[in-house]
Amino acid sequence: MRLEVLREFDPWKGDLCTCPKKYSLQPYTGCSFMCLYCYATAYIGRRPSEPKKRFLERLERDLRKADRERVVNLSTSSDPYPIIEKKYLLTRNAIRLLSLHDFKILITTKGSLVARDKDLLSKSRAAVMITITTLDASLAREIEPGAPSPLERLKALKELSEAGVPVGIRLDPIIPGVNDDSKELEEIVFRAAEAGAKHVVTSTYKAKPDNLKRMTEKFPHLKSLYSKGVKVGRYKYLPKGVREKMLRPVVKAAEEVGMTWAFCREGFPFKAPSCDGSHLIPNRKP
Repeated sequence: MRLEVLREFDPWKGDLCTCPKKYSLQPYTGCSFMCLYCYATAYIGRRPSEPKKRFLERLERDLRKADRERVVNLSTSSDPYPIIEKKYLLTRNAIRLLSLHDFKILITTKGSLVARDKDLLSKSRAAVMITITTLDASLAREIEPGAPSPLERLKALKELSEAGVPVGIRLDPIIPGVNDDSKELEEIVFRAAEAGAKHVVTSTYKAKPDNLKRMTEKFPHLKSLYSKGVKVGRYKYLPKGVREKMLRPVVKAAEEVGMTWAFCREGFPFKAPSCDGSHLIPNRKP
C-alpha cells in the first residue's frame, strides 16, 4: 500500500529499536531547532524548517488507507513545532485530521508551541513527549540553538498535563562531559514529574560522522571518547558499562517519583509498556 506522507517508522532498521509498529509523520522538512547532536541531519539535511507541499491534502488521502491500529508519531526527525507552525498550522491541522479519523497520536517535540494545541489534544487519543536535555539555559542554547528554553518546555508540559493531556519527557541524548551530571539528570526528572510527566525515555549520545563533526567542534573531548567507541550500524556507541552508568540517575529518579521509564536504542531491558511513550495514549477519546 503506497502512502504519500505517512511513513513506516524505523529509519535505522536496527535490532536495537524497540518502538512499536507505528507511522511517522513530518509536516515540515528541515528543522529550525538546529540541534548539534541531531541524528536526522544525515538524511533531512541541516536547514530551516519548510512546510511540505500540499501536506494536508496528501495526509487526508493517506488516512483513508492507513491502519488505524497504528500510532501516528509527529515527528521523528523534523520537529512538528518550529516557529513557522504559528503561520502554517500544518501540525495543528494534522492533529485535527488524525483525530477526525480516530487515529492514535504521539507528539514528540522540543517546541513549547505544542501547548497551544491542548484544546485539540485533550479531545483526541493523544499523548505528548517533550525533549528536555538540560535545565541550564546557556547550555541549551549551545546544543539546541533554535529551540525554546528548558523552562518554556517545562511550562508547556505542565499546561498540557493540567488540560488533561498525558505527557512524558525524552531525556536524550545524554552526552558525556556535557549534560551527564547525575544530580542535574535527577532534577530534570523531578521537575518533569512535578509538571505532570508520567514517563521518561532516555538514551546516550550516539555518534554519526556529520553530528560528531559538529559536536567535536564545540566539545573537543568527545573526539577521543568516541574514537574508542563500539560501531553499531552507522553509529559509534560508548562502551556498555559507561552507558549504563550514565543512564542510572534517570532510572533512579524515575522510580523514586513513580514514573515509567525506558531506553531508546540502548539494548538494555526496561519494564515500561513502550519506550516511546505511546502507552500513555488513551484507548478512547476523552
